[in-house]
Amino acid sequence: MRLPRWLSFALIALCAAACAQKKSVPLQKVADVPLPGAAVRFDYQSFDPSSGRLYIAHMNANQLVVFDVHKRQVVANLDGFPSVHGVWTVPPLGRVYASATGEHKLAVVDMNTLKTLAKVGPIDYPDGIAYAPGPKRVFVSDEHGDADAVVDATTNALVSSIPLGGGAGNTVYDPRAKRILVGVHRKNEVAAIDPDTLKITGRYPLPGIENPHGIALDSSENLAFVAGEGNARLALVDLEDMKVLETHPVGEDPDVLAFDPGLKLLYVSAESGDVRVFRLSKRHLESLGGISMPYAHTVSVDPATHLVYFPLQNIHGRPLLRIMEFKPAFPVMGEVLLAH
Repeated sequence: MRLPRWLSFALIALCAAACAQKKSVPLQKVADVPLPGAAVRFDYQSFDPSSGRLYIAHMNANQLVVFDVHKRQVVANLDGFPSVHGVWTVPPLGRVYASATGEHKLAVVDMNTLKTLAKVGPIDYPDGIAYAPGPKRVFVSDEHGDADAVVDATTNALVSSIPLGGGAGNTVYDPRAKRILVGVHRKNEVAAIDPDTLKITGRYPLPGIENPHGIALDSSENLAFVAGEGNARLALVDLEDMKVLETHPVGEDPDVLAFDPGLKLLYVSAESGDVRVFRLSKRHLESLGGISMPYAHTVSVDPATHLVYFPLQNIHGRPLLRIMEFKPAFPVMGEVLLAH
């Protein structure tokens, strides 16, 4: 039987609406690995491809977890890092740096012995960490001190504190321009710092972004991704002229970003537990959908295997590391709550 024309058009419109609502859930669980310590908050992670080790800040346990991604097991659980927030590996120096925020210092750890070599401070509220290889200096976001602290990696001495005029978001090193970039809360801008002179060389507004915090780079495309924790927006920034190219909605209170340069995939995790996935193509971000997991506000990615890591503080009363992989061909209606 032939349908009336009006009914045919109605069915086509209904199908189009349903297809528009369909979002891929591009991440699927590979494994859940138990983690040591109490079921309390994690923060930043740093992956060392040369050793296959993932360093995880177990913030409220005051511990630094060392995880072997090849064996999928914890190789060490280090004590003595009060309220550890940031962590950053520097393989050429054989060092891991961790923000011992509870004692206002930056901890320096030997990657081979896993012994703490020094604690440098005082830094009011050390958070994110970056390393500038030229002058061999470590830059630390002093979030509450409205500054970027600078540590000499050769002498393990605090050499400067650079006032930002607002709370310090994440700090990253831009290898193409050989500069430090840091998000500045309240001013809603990114500040650029010369790592040699320790002078601010530019301040760049981020229209559409409130309280820029999480930052990740695609150095090959000379782009930055900056998340505004104040308004749940993500900005794509051209690092050549420091202009915002576009913005996108993300989960409430976005925190940590991770970029996979091989697949050109960006992961944006939020305090709400929402994780959004974007694909970078021709200097444009395409949203691929997302998932929601309890406490999924920190993310890391292995660029060789493309596996994605989420330390989750409390799943059935214990902490675990959820390992996931990108699987784009898995369409569902809307988004998914992944709690088990």
